[in-house]
Amino acid sequence: MIVILLFLVALLASLAGSICGIGGGVIIKPALDATGIMSVSSINFLSGCTVFAMSIVSVYKNMRNGKTRINVKTATLLAIGAAAGGIIGKVLFQVLKEAVGNEQLVGMIQAIVLIVITGATLIYTIWKQKIQTRNCTNPMVCLIIGILLGIMSSFLGIGGGPVNLVVLSYFFSMTTKEAALSSLYIIMFSQAASLGQTFITHTVPEIKVTYFAVMLAGGILGGNVGSIVNKRIKEERVNQLFIFLMVVIILINVFNAIKFGAHC
Repeated sequence: MIVILLFLVALLASLAGSICGIGGGVIIKPALDATGIMSVSSINFLSGCTVFAMSIVSVYKNMRNGKTRINVKTATLLAIGAAAGGIIGKVLFQVLKEAVGNEQLVGMIQAIVLIVITGATLIYTIWKQKIQTRNCTNPMVCLIIGILLGIMSSFLGIGGGPVNLVVLSYFFSMTTKEAALSSLYIIMFSQAASLGQTFITHTVPEIKVTYFAVMLAGGILGGNVGSIVNKRIKEERVNQLFIFLMVVIILINVFNAIKFGAHC
């Protein structure tokens, strides 16, 4: 039963994440936290692996079909920054975990931060038509933005999340689909660095190989199907799906914050 649940969560999250460019971790992380079937560290790791697999598939498929283009120079600078940020974020998570000594409290902190980030993203998305965007080209600024995105995504175990889309839309005036593909490109680099750091430092949490396999399979399948849907769906529908997901994610994280808080 747990194996089926993990596969469905990974599949549906990766499908939605591939279409919207949010990675899927922002759905996987709170959804699995709500079930309580694994530790916060194990969920972080499995979420990161699933999102990494999905991002590779999605970026390859989307760039191959050629319908949506990205600014490779800007996206690569952001991705390099995100890779460095991914390592920093993973270190910060380990430091917090060891300092607090209570995974329930760490989970509550992550849930509260996700509520704030997702709420701010939802507000921006609803009002973005009235917000004047920028067109940043400074390489150093791109790197710094990438580092901050990488830290946030790695620390929270969400891969990239909705904040990527807001940043790409506001600072680089990208369309919804351009931001989605660029976000997945950035996520691919940040998760590679974050997971690499986990293996190098021997901080891989205890997980069942079966869980790892089914979530990876769900991520790859979701990335494949999501890239096909993204190619055919209108930008308006992508925005509507994105807003719906933000509301669902906020509600799940409110539940998680209360649940973790009760066990602290």
